[in-house]
Amino acid sequence: MPESQTKVLDAFKPITKWLVFIGGLLLVTACGGSGQAVELAPSATHTPESAVVAVATSTTTPTPTPTPRPSHTPTATSTSTPLPTATSTPDPTHTPTPTLTPTPQHPLMIENMRQQAYPGSQITLEERLEPGSNYDRYIASYLSEGLKIYALLTVPQGEKPDSGWPVVIFNHGYIPPNQYRTTERYVAYVDAFARNGYIVFRSDYRGHGNSEGEAAGGYGSPAYTIDVLNAVSAIKGFSDADPDRIGMWGHSMGGHITLRAMVTTSDIKAGVIWAGVVASYPDLFERWRRPDRDGDSPAPTPDPNSRRGRWRRELFETHGSPEENPEFWAAISPNSYLSGLSGPIQLHHGTADTSVPVEFSETLLTQIQALDKPAELYLYEDDNHNISVNFSTAMGRSIQFFDIYVKGAGK
Repeated sequence: MPESQTKVLDAFKPITKWLVFIGGLLLVTACGGSGQAVELAPSATHTPESAVVAVATSTTTPTPTPTPRPSHTPTATSTSTPLPTATSTPDPTHTPTPTLTPTPQHPLMIENMRQQAYPGSQITLEERLEPGSNYDRYIASYLSEGLKIYALLTVPQGEKPDSGWPVVIFNHGYIPPNQYRTTERYVAYVDAFARNGYIVFRSDYRGHGNSEGEAAGGYGSPAYTIDVLNAVSAIKGFSDADPDRIGMWGHSMGGHITLRAMVTTSDIKAGVIWAGVVASYPDLFERWRRPDRDGDSPAPTPDPNSRRGRWRRELFETHGSPEENPEFWAAISPNSYLSGLSGPIQLHHGTADTSVPVEFSETLLTQIQALDKPAELYLYEDDNHNISVNFSTAMGRSIQFFDIYVKGAGK
């Protein structure tokens, strides 16, 4: 090394020693907290506020994965409460919009209907009518949800059985409410059951004839079924009736009411349905076409696409389509609850029915039989919505069915 460079380095040696000494003092001073600087880096106080919220949210009970169910229990996402955090409560506008789910306690849901009470009331005989061949006829009334509902009542003449007369609750099909009259339509139908030893109780439904209340329709509201269930309770308290021998007959819309009633209550021993609107709600929308009026129908059936189908549009707007929200539509369809049928069912349908597709009855038969429950179907070639051509045959089969499962139930 040149002598000049050696002299320069020798000159800096004292300065270097001082720098080393001073640096050591600074290092000792900085580490005097026994490693605090090392531990401080991952402390929660340095975690962004948003991360704290995310951690707190992850400690809440996980929201259960929705599964198809006919239930009115609200999902956990709509009722869970966030755990408290050090941050302020999130603005409600930040809550995600819930997906379509069944509305809790919706009136049409079968589970909801099963939980309600249908006490009926004492039956009042409002007017005595001209008697039938072997039975008395009355205009009667009872209460349903506080409404006075009128009905046609027939009572067999002769010696009453010890337990009382067997009963047929008679559910008529669609008739424009403002045209409905208690003593009109279905005269031959009622007469056939009455002449064969049955009390017949045919409710006018609310909003029909002189019955109080609004005519709400048979599909978008449970109102008519509620009126019928209260009729069942009322007739059970009627002195001439056997409360343990009650059957139910329904035509067209009345068939839907019959099916809904039979998965709601256990009081109905057997049901007979003629040309019934007995499909699930998705099938009603997909397979029900506008009926052709043949001029001889005592109870033309409404098309869900018509003005009377407003209920469908309203349910779609609130709950979505069956594809979007299958849980809701299953929960309001009686077909989803056939395992709870209160008794055997007999179905009748004309193959030329232009009001209600025959496949509705065929599908229902398959669904009931798949559950190993008793059911039978009679098809009538080229017959119409009322089975007019084969009326006597169909009525004979209906009476025989009731004789076995209703009249014979007390023996």
